[in-house]
Amino acid sequence: MSRRLACLAALCALAAGCFKVGPDYREPLVPALSRWNAPLERGLEPGARDLAHWWRLLGDPMLDSLIERAIARNTDIARATAAALEARARRTGSIASLFPAADVDAGYRRQKRTGSFGSFSNADDGSGSTGGGSTGATNAWSAGFDASWEIDLFGGVRRGIEESQATLEAARADLRDVLVTVLAEVARNYVELRSLQERIAIAHANAESQGETLQLTRWRFEAGLVGDLDVQQATYQLSQTRAGIPTLESELAQIGHRLAVLLGAPAGSLDAELAPRGPVPEPPARVAVGVPADLLRRRPDVAAAERRLASATAAIGVATADLYPKLSLTGSLELSATSLSGLDDDSARGYGIGPSLRWNLFDAGRIRAEIAARSAQADQALADYEAAVLAAYEEAENALVAFAREQVRRDRLAHAVGAARDAERLARFQYENGVIDFQSVLEAQRARLGLEESLAISHAAVTTNLVALYKALGGGWERVQPPPVTSPVVQEDAPRARDAPSSPGAGEVSTRTE
Repeated sequence: MSRRLACLAALCALAAGCFKVGPDYREPLVPALSRWNAPLERGLEPGARDLAHWWRLLGDPMLDSLIERAIARNTDIARATAAALEARARRTGSIASLFPAADVDAGYRRQKRTGSFGSFSNADDGSGSTGGGSTGATNAWSAGFDASWEIDLFGGVRRGIEESQATLEAARADLRDVLVTVLAEVARNYVELRSLQERIAIAHANAESQGETLQLTRWRFEAGLVGDLDVQQATYQLSQTRAGIPTLESELAQIGHRLAVLLGAPAGSLDAELAPRGPVPEPPARVAVGVPADLLRRRPDVAAAERRLASATAAIGVATADLYPKLSLTGSLELSATSLSGLDDDSARGYGIGPSLRWNLFDAGRIRAEIAARSAQADQALADYEAAVLAAYEEAENALVAFAREQVRRDRLAHAVGAARDAERLARFQYENGVIDFQSVLEAQRARLGLEESLAISHAAVTTNLVALYKALGGGWERVQPPPVTSPVVQEDAPRARDAPSSPGAGEVSTRTE
């Protein structure tokens, strides 16, 4: 027995020191850009700032409340959370493959042998008689214990654990990516809702002003100072303004419905809460955007792509391990007797223990084809990662330009609106004094109305562009952390990257996000 235990200990030590076949993963390295291509202007600065709660920088308590509720109830976030939990469970299952498997069984059988046919029958007449050629009925009691353990000689199981660990981390990054998207979507729709409320208010104010102008033209017509043409022109101008209000109200209702769904609530459930008109949230005076290297560390979609590359690389090792022998250690303990009390007798006991070796010597190239397929999948994952990095840079650069340029446009529109209002007042004064015709008044009103509409849209666009910028920078995902992984097994060091140096060189950055 001591020799057997020593042999078992030796096998355990052998398994612990075995190497792992397949490529070792190393994180891809990308150039670390020291500055943005777009110039930082209009409040943008390279300083660092915690973007975990970026929406609070807008200073709108209603927006804060909506986002908190979206985090708690949004269905996309709930689904991504469940996917992360699934990945965690699968990782736990892969860890279990490192340990022995054991099962027990017990049974009872009543059997009778018929002499004329030399066969067994499970039937019995209950009398104990052996008539009709029967040789008698017997009882068979049995119990057993079986155990098996596949020694991970070439690291196939450990590569599988690496694969499931990377898949879990990718699922967590996907959860954060969904969170980033949902929070930005809630903020964008909320800003659009406030902007539509402002545009509807502007339309009503313009309609009221145009109604006064219509009344003025009627008085002048009744006094014989102008013709009926002025009255009709003022009438269709007022009707056109009023006709645009239902379209804005429809858009407002749809935005409210969308916000409710983002919060995991039925469409229309937020109407009463959002009905009171509120201002469009104002961006902070200064916005810290960091440097491009920070972007890649924060973006959860980039982290997810990198972890999928790690998973695909580990899968190559899982497939490669099938080329090598598989060593298993099996053992069994069996008890069998004709009576239940007889199971305690020494003669009823038996056991077996020993190693077994299995090696696939011929499979017509199936294993090597699987290795080639997994390698191709890893190449696809690498291309996906590189595309994610490029897309992240592109999205951030576009957001920087859009935010800065829209502020310039808003300021110029504000100046134009002021001039248009002065022009309308002057045109109306001159019309009342008979200096100009009513067509000049209509043109001045149309210009002011169009510019005020454009200014309201631009005002909201500045804030929505800031929301897009925060999303592009990867802000918001630190707010929710997925459930921690708990395991009694001491985890190995996280795998490093395939086909790359073990540490970043000068001018390069690793994108691994912990």
